Amino acid sequence: MSFWTQAEEATKGVVREEDFEAIAYRLISEQVLYQADRRSRTAYGLVREFDAEFKRALAPLGIVLRFNTNLRYVCAIPSRVKQPATVEQTLLALVLRKIHDEESRIANHNEDGEVECDLVTLGIKYRQSTGGRELPSGTRLLSLITSMRRWGIARSETDDRAVVAASVEQPYVILIRPGIVEVLGEAALERLAAWASAKSTDPLTEAHAATGGADTEEDGEDFDV
Repeated sequence: MSFWTQAEEATKGVVREEDFEAIAYRLISEQVLYQADRRSRTAYGLVREFDAEFKRALAPLGIVLRFNTNLRYVCAIPSRVKQPATVEQTLLALVLRKIHDEESRIANHNEDGEVECDLVTLGIKYRQSTGGRELPSGTRLLSLITSMRRWGIARSETDDRAVVAASVEQPYVILIRPGIVEVLGEAALERLAAWASAKSTDPLTEAHAATGGADTEEDGEDFDV
């Protein structure tokens, strides 16, 4: 009997073992599954229904599942392994977390817990939070948003990359997703404050400030989220 046999039997064979395996892989690679997303609705439902099986499957990888049943999402959080990210990716993620916290306190979010932020506001918040650093623009920003979407913490107002790319220099809206609270824990805002207060402009020093002293790559551009 394989790991998923009982789960498959419980669905009377409608969901096969390979389907459960594919969902487990999605949890690892995408990190957050939202019921609100059409392509994730079924997967989220199965993880909720067979949460014990998914927890057992991911536990040996050091991954913990966290459910938010009110906002209907599940996060796969590594307990030991960290997600490598560039300085720009990490700073944007930390600023988005700060904005999400501020707006959520006054219930300024949609029914799915997403906070809407236009590029003008994001640019202002980014400068304020990073000691005057300018928000990347154009294709650089588009690439960063793609990373945020891949990590399940933010998305553009449309998931159609071609539409966003066609108007990359035009204002569009970013939706900060509620899973950002799980992916970036309580220490995230402290790390952002540490980076903003760093006086040195040396990339390695900046990275250490943002990560609380975590090890970086030799070029000073990569560190852990």
